[in-house]
Amino acid sequence: MPSNEAQYVFPPELPSVAVADSPARFPVRRVYCVARNYADHAREMGHDPDREPPFFFAKHPDSLLPDGSVFPYPPGTKEVHHEIEMVVAIGKGGADIPAESALDHVFGYAVGLDMTRRDLQAEAKKAGRPWEIGKAFDHAAPCSAIVPASRIGHPGAGRIWLDVNGERRQEGDISSMIWSIPEVIAYLSGLFVLEPGDLIFTGTPAGVGPVARGDRLSGGVEGVGTLEITVGAR
Repeated sequence: MPSNEAQYVFPPELPSVAVADSPARFPVRRVYCVARNYADHAREMGHDPDREPPFFFAKHPDSLLPDGSVFPYPPGTKEVHHEIEMVVAIGKGGADIPAESALDHVFGYAVGLDMTRRDLQAEAKKAGRPWEIGKAFDHAAPCSAIVPASRIGHPGAGRIWLDVNGERRQEGDISSMIWSIPEVIAYLSGLFVLEPGDLIFTGTPAGVGPVARGDRLSGGVEGVGTLEITVGAR
């Protein structure tokens, strides 16, 4: 008799992120990233920080790297940059979500790093090409365990920082986002149907810069958690 169970050529692997203080894991469907969502970072990248409509790029869910891991220095680049970010985990989907109810769709929050092959991204920008080669490579999305909003609420302010080898590189406050979390969710859900399992990396403050093999990166978001990785060989 034919089986009603799906048959796969090989067993699929489902990307997921740990949930803090829980044996459960958060299955990841998509990873969206907000570009230039802090005015000071927009300025350091040579852009006008005026409040223009937000824009997004994507990372692959299987690019996620857990807290405490070694980040393999990626191939094809001589300039990998760190970008510390707060991450929003969507627990309830929807389209055209009003900003007023957007936080009802949030499962929790985490700390992430948007690792970037900056030289390849710059080449893509200059040629008018997509950014994937600079943003969506293997292990490009280190992410801490997700802390449920039911435990910490919805942080609207708090320090965000990153140290490299004990030296402060990035520091800001999540209240300085150009587009707030509810506004980001509302705008993004007008472009895509959001679903449970989606992650949103919400942008980085100023101070982005290169990393080298052997560097220890340690950062966090006040009220959410911390994240630490070590840069290793490929």
